[in-house]
Amino acid sequence: MANIKSAMKRVRVIQKKTARNKMIKSQLKTAIKRFEEAIDKEQFDLAKEKLQFVDKKLKQAASKNVIHKNKASKKLSRLTKKLQRTVS
Repeated sequence: MANIKSAMKRVRVIQKKTARNKMIKSQLKTAIKRFEEAIDKEQFDLAKEKLQFVDKKLKQAASKNVIHKNKASKKLSRLTKKLQRTVS
């Protein structure tokens, strides 16, 4: 355990950031899972709505540096392709 005041503060700050990042990643994973469930059930209108929600969550995560912006872009691209393949 840290003995220096600034080191103790860093530990607290890191714990807060870790909790926030976990929450954001969890929300993102849940949104992606719901999107994929909609595709599996062949509810394409619902899947399009879920894809928009996933897009919003990916952009939020990228803007808060939870994930890299290129990773968010790649994930969205792949999910969009998946939807297009199943619709056609």
